[in-house]
Amino acid sequence: MVEWRDQNPPPATMMIISNQVGSQFSWDLVRLQQRTLYNLFLAYSVRPVFSIVLSTSQEWRWKELLQNKRSAPLVVVQGAKLYCKSCNYGSQRLKKFRKHLSSYNHAREEGVTTVYTNVERVTADWGRNYKATPEFATAKIQVWWDMFDCPIPQGYDARQVRPSIEAAFKELGYSGPVSITAYGDHKHTPLQALSSTGVHVAHAVPGVEYKRMAGDVREWHADNPPQTAAIMMVISDNVDIISIGLVKLLQENKYNLFLAYSFRPYQMSYLLTSAEWLWESLLAGPLTKHSLLSESESSVSTAMFHCKLCRFDTISIDNFRAHLLSDEKHAQEVNSDMITEIKPESGEYRRTLNLSYDRQAFHYNSLVKASKKTTLLLQKKEKTTLQQAAQGKTAVYWDYENVPVPYDFPAETFTSTS
Repeated sequence: MVEWRDQNPPPATMMIISNQVGSQFSWDLVRLQQRTLYNLFLAYSVRPVFSIVLSTSQEWRWKELLQNKRSAPLVVVQGAKLYCKSCNYGSQRLKKFRKHLSSYNHAREEGVTTVYTNVERVTADWGRNYKATPEFATAKIQVWWDMFDCPIPQGYDARQVRPSIEAAFKELGYSGPVSITAYGDHKHTPLQALSSTGVHVAHAVPGVEYKRMAGDVREWHADNPPQTAAIMMVISDNVDIISIGLVKLLQENKYNLFLAYSFRPYQMSYLLTSAEWLWESLLAGPLTKHSLLSESESSVSTAMFHCKLCRFDTISIDNFRAHLLSDEKHAQEVNSDMITEIKPESGEYRRTLNLSYDRQAFHYNSLVKASKKTTLLLQKKEKTTLQQAAQGKTAVYWDYENVPVPYDFPAETFTSTS
């Protein structure tokens, strides 16, 4: 599949017929789809127990697909290729291929071939901090900063945060406009210094910032059409909380993702990033030509101030400070708003497959259910029909061992099913 993708750039379509997509292929496929988006069709004889974070254009139950009454007339296709993956042997002649399968050399090769229970992860060694491509070099960058996880270091001038972040971007060739929103308890942050550099302020309490951040991601996505190049950055140690929503966006839109965290995660995420930094290393980077604002300039706020607990917004730092001191109710968040997982779509609760991967084992974690109030609703990608997909190349990978032709179905007619 990876080789075919390298040789056939989009627009094109892949179809996988297997019950093993969730357990074997999805981690790599999710990352591959975030880099290069193909139409993706799935068929399986057993519906997955877990909700897979792969964005698909269409899915079918295998028997229903074969019994489709709209099947096209039988067409004989010449030139099918026959492969023996154990021996790395290929032929277009059926008689010759059958002879190979019954040969001593083939039996010996299958006898000594190691059986792997897990598929090798082809994207596990992909690097980070790629130089900007022309398409993304001037794209807008939206930063969501969790100050609870990644606070301003003691003794660090808060006015250096924005220029330090922008300097790191420019080192990689990104020069587009940057917008930063800082989520934290802003009764105890240097509001004046932050806002004077254009950092937007979002007041929240621990456990609530992710719900508010998810809502802001949704609003930002609505303002950035799918075909417009843009960059998202999350500064947090708990990006997995909103990762299901993010990975949907990355698969279905022309977005790149940056991450920063106070400590490096012990296991690799299915989120595909273009750049990652340790938080304090990011702040310690060279500022190059950036300079701090003078005292007179810093007295004027250029940012928006939001109280995410009360839905209060203002452009006045004095009004914002007065609001934070006026009533304690906004500092008490209702338990129903405390969340540990943002789901990408509303509807029935389903167990969600967490595709975190740590090179040693492939982890499956049943994640905590989120209430419908906390659901991150995304613009749904329009389903691609078979007729639309037929306009480009299509590759079908069929796991015959797990999804065979039913005993009562004529095998010679399955290619005419659509």
